[in-house]
This record gives sequence, structure tokens and C-alpha cells, in this order.
Amino acid sequence: MSNQWLTMSMGDLGRGIGAGKIDPLALTQTYLEAIKAHKFADRIYARPTESRALAEAAAASKRAASGHRLGLLDGVPISWKDLFDTAGVATEAGSALLKGRVPTRDAQVLRNATAQGLVCLGKTHMSELAFSGLGLNPVTATSPCVNDYDAVSGGSSSGAATSVAFGLAAGGIGSDTGGSVRIPSAWNDLVGLKTTSGRLSLDGAVPLAASFDTVGPLCRTVEDAALLLAVLEGQSAPDLRGASLNNTQLLVLENGLDGARDEPQAGFERALSRLIAAGAKVKRAKLSIVDEALAMSGVLFTTEAYATWHDEIEAQPDLMFGEVRERFRAGGQFTGVEFVRAWQKLEDIRKQYHAAVAGYDAVVLPTSPIMPPIASRLMADHDYYVEENLWALRNTRIGNLMGSCGLSLPTGLASTGIMLLGAPMAEERLLRLGAAAEAVLA
Repeated sequence: MSNQWLTMSMGDLGRGIGAGKIDPLALTQTYLEAIKAHKFADRIYARPTESRALAEAAAASKRAASGHRLGLLDGVPISWKDLFDTAGVATEAGSALLKGRVPTRDAQVLRNATAQGLVCLGKTHMSELAFSGLGLNPVTATSPCVNDYDAVSGGSSSGAATSVAFGLAAGGIGSDTGGSVRIPSAWNDLVGLKTTSGRLSLDGAVPLAASFDTVGPLCRTVEDAALLLAVLEGQSAPDLRGASLNNTQLLVLENGLDGARDEPQAGFERALSRLIAAGAKVKRAKLSIVDEALAMSGVLFTTEAYATWHDEIEAQPDLMFGEVRERFRAGGQFTGVEFVRAWQKLEDIRKQYHAAVAGYDAVVLPTSPIMPPIASRLMADHDYYVEENLWALRNTRIGNLMGSCGLSLPTGLASTGIMLLGAPMAEERLLRLGAAAEAVLA
């Protein structure tokens, strides 16, 4: 039975613990043993936290035996992206610039999860300082895509995704500034939830661009995403029962189809046809304001990111992966006037966008318009790296720019995803829609 635990959803594991069929300590030991034995463990986990995991699991086991569980996920083991602070354990955000950085307290979202009895398996690898959608990191490690070991897994939450996809965690917690939860989820056939900016605490999370940074789960099911959202903010999980696509109004954002390659396009259209067959009503439109917003990505994201990390980068620039370093430095070309004006324009575009899509239950598009690139080619070809990184993030960035919540679901074709974008702070509604979509896409 223990091998089956490695592929079960978090919800099913929690129900198994509640029914007395799964012991939390045995469950955590099974995951820790799988991590030790896995050929890619060192490319997925930066630092397993075995002693913490075993102590937390033992406590969960006692609670389960006495009938005093803290919640459905009490005793379920998950992984944490290496930008969430862990007391007494290094948190380095995939960068040699932060080597040896040991926080004294957990990040707020980790404290919330621990208070609900979740078990911390360890810290996962990521793109350096979270500033790439590809997941390529020659400074620490590059996690392989579950569908192609020579390809990157997507970033920046690369290890968070692969820890789940390879059966080395029941769920993973990542962050999403421009697509960092949704891209690796799509490329590794997982569910990824990008929360609305401001919904979940960033206290104790190493920043990239705080105006856009968000926390989100990468997991096997929409139910798991809903359960983890609730745990991370210390609230009750939304009720997903009875969710239906019948007469759901969806808008296909054709901006996200421009230039999409054959496989992601095929996966998206396959998924969309199933949603329509299940009763969804679909319209298609291209919104010029979306392209206007995308054109401002450079000034908005890179300026804030470089302002955040300028001193550390320029003190020891040679410690960084060159592609990521130069992407940060691109933020230095913009003036304060240009940055403020871009934000003013974006706020106006957001109002226009949400007015234009207000009549729809969700905006849908391919999660990423490209497939996972081969790691060796990214390392050898600068122009290819820059081009693929921009393409990887093109669609997901729309959700961050518009301040939306977003959900990526597997389409049924390997390494392709369909993304649903919802209104700000409407995660519960989006998750219900996602649960209905998941049922017809399975």
C-alpha cells in the first residue's frame, strides 16, 4: 500500500489518515525513503528537512490515534520552494548570493500550514531568485521535466512541481510573479493555482517583485489546491460539491493563441472541446489592451526586481547565472518616471479589462504557448534562452498584469495546460469552475 501513497491526492491521503488506514509517521517515512532513493532527488530537493518532518509526522500520528486531528490534511507531507523561510534551515532562493542565509522563523504561510498539521518534507530547487519561467539553474540545480528528462521543468517553482510529479511530495508550495506556479504545473501535468496578489501573506518569502509576487500550491487535483489555499490562509476550504459547467460563460482570449506552437494549441483545443461538450458556452475575442499591458512587462517587472536586488547583485555579480543577472540588470534602463507612468497606465488597463470580461465566468487560454525546452540548448544558445523564456511567460503574465487569480489544469496531452483566469479575490468561484472542468478533462 505504501507505494500507492506516493501517487495519491492530498485529500485522499487525509481521508485515509482519518479512517485509520494510513499512519502519518509511516506516510512521511515512505516519502523520505522515496526521496533518498530517487535518481533526481538532488535536482529536486535543495534541502530535505528529515528531522523536522519526522517530528511533525510523529505528532500528527498521536493526534490521529487520539481522535484530535487538526484538519483533513493533518499529517500530509508537502514540499516548500526554497524562498519560504524555514527556522534554522537555509533559505537561499536558488542563488549563491544568499548562500548560508538561515532565517530564525518560518514564513507566515508555513506557520499556518504547520498549525494545521502539515508535514514539511524540505526545500525545493527553483530558478535563481525566481526570475525565470524556464527552471534552468546551473548555480544550484535544474529539475527535469517529468515527461522529458532532458527538458527543463518550468520555473521558477521547478522543484515544487517535480517533487509532486515524481512522487516525492503529496503537494508543493511555490510562488508566482509572472507564471512561476502555472508554467511548471502545466509542463508536469499538475494543477497549479495562482492566487490574487495580497490574498496570501508574503511575510517570510524572499521577494522578487513584491507588487506581483503571490503564493500558490502545485498539486494533483483541484480539491488539493482548494485545501491548500485554505491551509495557507488559515480559513475553511471552499465547497466544490455539485460544480457544473452547464451554461458557464467562457471567453477564449485569442491573444494567448497568437504564435502558440502545435502541441500546446492542440492540448488547449482538445480541452476546450470537452468543456463545450459539458455545457460551457464559449466566445472568442482578442483584446488590444492585453497586448498593451504585455508591452509594459519589461519596465514593470524588471525595474522592481532590479531595485529589490541591485545591491546584492552588483556586490558579487559573478556569483549569478549570467542570463538571470542580465535580465535583472535590464531593469536599470528605466527611469522612475517611466516606472510610475507604466503603473498608472496598467491600473487604467486593469479597469478596462475587468469591465470587458465581467460577463464571463472565466477567461481561458493555453497556460504556456510552448513546450518545455531542452536544457542543454538553453545553456548553449543565448538568443534561444531569451526567446523561450519570454514565450514561456507570455500567457501566464497576463494574469499577473491584470491582477487576476488563475488556475492551470492538465489538458490530457503531456506537458500542456489550459488556464482559467478569474476575477481578483474570486478563488473560490474559480476553484468550483476548475473542479467541474477537471471532471470532464480527466
